[in-house]
Amino acid sequence: MQLAYLSRFISVRPSLCRLSFSVAAAAGMDDSCRLVLCGKSSVENDTAERLKKNNALKLPDDSPKVSLFLASEMENDDSFSLSLFMNSLSTSRFGRFLIWSPRLSSTHDVVSHNFSELPVGSVCVSDIQFKGRGRTKNVWESPKGCLMYSFTVEMEDGRIVPLIQYVVSLAVTEAVKDVCDNKGLLDLYLNGLKVRGILCTSTYRSRKFHVSVGVRLNVDNDQPTTCLNAVLKEISPASYVLLKREEIIAAFFHKFEKFFDLFIDQVNHSMSLHLHFTCFKSLEELYYRTWLHSGQRVIVEDKIEDQVVQNVVTIQGLTSSGYLLAIGDDYQMCELHPDGNSFDFFKGLVRRKI
Repeated sequence: MQLAYLSRFISVRPSLCRLSFSVAAAAGMDDSCRLVLCGKSSVENDTAERLKKNNALKLPDDSPKVSLFLASEMENDDSFSLSLFMNSLSTSRFGRFLIWSPRLSSTHDVVSHNFSELPVGSVCVSDIQFKGRGRTKNVWESPKGCLMYSFTVEMEDGRIVPLIQYVVSLAVTEAVKDVCDNKGLLDLYLNGLKVRGILCTSTYRSRKFHVSVGVRLNVDNDQPTTCLNAVLKEISPASYVLLKREEIIAAFFHKFEKFFDLFIDQVNHSMSLHLHFTCFKSLEELYYRTWLHSGQRVIVEDKIEDQVVQNVVTIQGLTSSGYLLAIGDDYQMCELHPDGNSFDFFKGLVRRKI
């Protein structure tokens, strides 16, 4: 069984054997896909060696051939700094095993197709993504400068799986805020611009939900729209300091691990009291401070007999199942569902009265 959820928001050591070419140079040699494996500790590095030895990582059938390398086999590159990321990381589970590629069809495919082979919390990062995944099978290209990564989460209760997208979104926002704070740029991020997207998919195996989470954050590519660094530079040119993808993703995992543990603790407490609707309470207040949808007026489509009638409702918050909670002009509360066809999440919404 597969489920998919999309949330959109506005707002190393030297080795005895060393390759004589960099990853960037190697990327143009043939059509294979190069994945570099890196761990935070000896435990994760042992996993990397095992995966390489067994050539265990696979991609979909229509993908290029996969070639695996250890981080210790690669020369330093101008791209994603594995050492900076690992040195910035301070988690006990998430992000400690990393797969990096200079160019990849989809980071989501790597983690979802190899979920059982990877430690829970593993992350895949790519500099360029030419077949990124989105809602309703939409795909796109993401150029250099974007922070594109997917990671794995394991959950037991399917009723709360849709809520994970909100935990992820909150962690992204708080991580960027923390990185800006460390650079003296507190509260100067995002500025209401669309620079982020989140995709969560899941499969159910062995009585657990294998959740693959994909995040796209435009850090340093200001074409054709804008990016974090461009906004920061415009707002505060005198104190502008370049934000680095490695620091942002490390900060994200620090925040996510903290929020995820709070979320699961609340879930366990709520379930023991048979209060499913309070599962997100521990993070709800902080979440509502960061989102921009309260009071937003959106159009919903109601089917009356054989005709589709459009009505306007006002968003109030979230329901216990993770959908948007809204109220109509008739004061009837409803839950909003996407129609599954529109590229724009807020177009073609269908409401269910509650």
